[in-house]
Parts: sequence; structure tokens; C-alpha cells
Amino acid sequence: MIVNPIALLIGIIFAPLAAATAFIITYGEYTHHYSDRKMPLKLATEAAIMTFIVFGIISLVIGLVIGNMVNG
Repeated sequence: MIVNPIALLIGIIFAPLAAATAFIITYGEYTHHYSDRKMPLKLATEAAIMTFIVFGIISLVIGLVIGNMVNG
């Protein structure tokens, strides 16, 4: 199994960017619903971690598929 390095590079760049965006959006929305800042921070961190994991897995899968298609 060969992984395409371009797909990995895209995953390395965009997975943290997606996680940061998910954190900002989730935290901004949950601060409207909770009076303290502890719960929105926890929920936003969980959303950011899950987003990072999902984008990382997707980039690895795409890298494997493209790498195997190119190399036969």
C-alpha cells in the first residue's frame, strides 16, 4: 500500500484548520446557551478533536486510494 504524499500534505494542512474552525464555531454557539464558560469549552474541544480525527482519516484513505490507483 502506497500513500500519496500530496494527500498527506493536504491532510496535514487542512485537518488542523478544520479543527480550529470547528472549535471557534462550536464555542461561539455554545456560549449563547451556557452561563459558565467551562461547558462550552469542553464541548468545543471535543468537536475540534473529532473534526481533526475525521479529516485525518479521510485524508489517509484518499491518499491510499490515489496512491494505489496511480501505481497500479
